[in-house]
Amino acid sequence: MVATRAVGQNGRVSTARDHPPEEAAEDSSFARGLRLLLVVADRGAIRADELATLLDMPQSTAYRYLRTLTEFGFVDRQDGRYRLGPKLVIGSGSHVTSDLLIRLSEPVLRTLVESQGETAVVLRRVGLAAMCLHQHESRHGIRVALEPGATYPLHAGAGARVLLSFAPDDIVEEILAQGLEALTPTTPSETPLRKSLDEIKRNGIAFSEGELIDGSVSVAVPVFRGDGIVGALALWGPYARCGSAWKDRAAGALERAARSLTAELETDGS
Repeated sequence: MVATRAVGQNGRVSTARDHPPEEAAEDSSFARGLRLLLVVADRGAIRADELATLLDMPQSTAYRYLRTLTEFGFVDRQDGRYRLGPKLVIGSGSHVTSDLLIRLSEPVLRTLVESQGETAVVLRRVGLAAMCLHQHESRHGIRVALEPGATYPLHAGAGARVLLSFAPDDIVEEILAQGLEALTPTTPSETPLRKSLDEIKRNGIAFSEGELIDGSVSVAVPVFRGDGIVGALALWGPYARCGSAWKDRAAGALERAARSLTAELETDGS
C-alpha cells in the first residue's frame, strides 16, 4: 500500500539519519522534552522525581527540562508539583488528558473512516504546535496519513487552524510574529489566515486544500468540554477523491462525531 505521510514540511518520513549528528541530538532532546510535557498534561500534577522515574531519565535532566518549560510558561510549579502553565491552560478543556481523549476518540475515528472512507485524526494544541494524538487511516492504497505523536504548524491545515482559532489571543499573535512558513503554494499568509480564524470561530468548521500536504484535502471541527477546547477532529484525503460533495458529507459527519465525543467527555472525563 502507498501512503502519503506528512512528517515535516515536505510530507516524507524524516529520521535522525537524514540530519548531521548535532541536529539529530537536538531532535532527540526536543522529543524527550515533549514527552515530559505530555506526561505533565496527562497526570495533571506530578513531582519532578516521579517524572524522572516514569521517563527513565536522571532527575537533574528532568529538572533542566522543567526549568525551560517553566520559563516559557508551558508548566507551572505549585506545592512541589508541576502542572500545565498559563500558555497551555484553556478553560476546563485543559483538564482532559491526552490518554482519555485518545481512548474516547478511538471508536469515533473508526466510525468516521468507515462512513467517509478517508483518514480520521484527533489533534491537540501543545504550545505553539498541533500534535496528532491518534488516527485511523483510510483503507485506500493511496491515502493521507499523519504521524501520531508528531507536531505540525498551527497555521496550515484545517485541524491545526481549528486549534489556533480557539487559542488565546497571545498565542495567535506569537504565531504571526514568528512568520508563517509557506509549506506549500496554498499555505495561508497573515491576512487570509486572520480571516479564516474568524470564520472558523463563527461557523465551527474549517476546510483546507493543500496547505500542509500538496494534493490533500482536510475538514476539521473543534471538540469542547465545558468552557474549553479539548482538541480537533479532522478527516484527510487526496484531492482526487475529496471534492465538494465529499467535503459536505465530511462536515456533517465530523459535527456529529464532535457532539458524540463531547458527550462522552462530559460523562467519562473528570
